Amino acid sequence: MVVWLEANDPFPSVDEALDASSDAPGLLAAGLDLSPQRLLAAYRQGIFPWYSQGQPVLWWSPDPRMVLRPEHFVVSHNFRKLLRRVLRDDAWEIRLDVDFPAVMQACAQAPRRGQDGTWITPAIVNAYRALHDAGLAHSVETYYEGERVGGLYGVALGRMFYGESMFAKRTDASKIALAALVSFARTHAIEVIDCQQSTAHLASLGGGEIPRQAFLTHVQKAVVAPAPVWRLNKQMLSALAYGNAADKAHEVSQ
Repeated sequence: MVVWLEANDPFPSVDEALDASSDAPGLLAAGLDLSPQRLLAAYRQGIFPWYSQGQPVLWWSPDPRMVLRPEHFVVSHNFRKLLRRVLRDDAWEIRLDVDFPAVMQACAQAPRRGQDGTWITPAIVNAYRALHDAGLAHSVETYYEGERVGGLYGVALGRMFYGESMFAKRTDASKIALAALVSFARTHAIEVIDCQQSTAHLASLGGGEIPRQAFLTHVQKAVVAPAPVWRLNKQMLSALAYGNAADKAHEVSQ
């Protein structure tokens, strides 16, 4: 049974989420409350919302959990060359939080293979914008010749970042934004970026699945750690662009 949450109900234990034998593995609860308070309570417990327009809010905690450890980020030979061009070319910029709602809308409109429509509903946009206004959600944005061509957004609690969605209007523009986030995470001891559910694309970038309990153990420590000051610029890409021994070990030819 999936628990129905009334406004003031706590989340059930994530151990009660549907398992792999069900039609919706990881589904934990449903309800109508998508307030910032509910969202924060969810993220602190390793739970996230994902639902379609016309459905109640569905809350998930899959096992295993897809994460990206910044030190495992895979940089192909060609992408490393692209990052060097980005650093040299003034037409490329990396900006933080210039227009968070616009990034969400771009993510909502981005075509997804095998998906009809979007889970980024108007209610989701409003809820995450409230977190952004409180300094708890950020957008990393890639610009070329003054035009926003890619980006991502997510929730930041302490030294934990929960990635939500990405978009690109130019080849590799979202990947450049992710590289900037990875660079920031490395600099500020953010050890895990939550990716929620497994995809081949995330796996190609170094993402991997870990048991839900291992993820929750990390979250409990990370969310209470002092939050870094969120500032980004493209010079942070230098380490990835030019590489060190650890990065070269994860480099793949492409």
